[in-house]
Amino acid sequence: MCGGCRRTLRHLPPEPVKLAGITTWAPVSYEGPARELVRGLKFRGAIALADPMAALILANAPEGFLQPRVMDAPVLGPPALVPVPLHPARRRRRGFNQAAVLAAALARRTGLVLADCLTRSGPLATQVGRPRSERLAAAPGSMLAHAPVPARVVVVDDVATTGATLAASARTLCAAGALEVRAVTFARTLGR
Repeated sequence: MCGGCRRTLRHLPPEPVKLAGITTWAPVSYEGPARELVRGLKFRGAIALADPMAALILANAPEGFLQPRVMDAPVLGPPALVPVPLHPARRRRRGFNQAAVLAAALARRTGLVLADCLTRSGPLATQVGRPRSERLAAAPGSMLAHAPVPARVVVVDDVATTGATLAASARTLCAAGALEVRAVTFARTLGR
């Protein structure tokens, strides 16, 4: 990321917000250079962008958001990073899951475990271009949990708009046994 683009990023307040019921944090607004970074990662296969995106997330994350709280550490341990799943057909077309690439970059920088324990099935649909009410009604396809689900989870995605996909991931993880779920994304649409 060039210095000019870095200077024009619109940084968000350090406090997490509630999106569709899940505590979510992102360092920057989904506009300008941040939008172009997300699009480069997601649609142009520029997976090397995940590392500077992860660095920005980590450098600005609220204290304790990506680390265990001291009082909970002996009981629940550190959180695991769980990427939002991509529909199998979309993953085949794209060749990778951008949320998994971003989560892996965060895992390398934090030492947290990457737990790729969610899958998506059902009809192939996209949230892009859907009205807010439709996005909140249901995330496209259905989420399934497999393998052991960690007790503490930070769901990772590239961008948060309404929070519907993050909330669907959280509901699935909680139903499978997660006790604490929050989310982190690189960018968030303002007003959400």
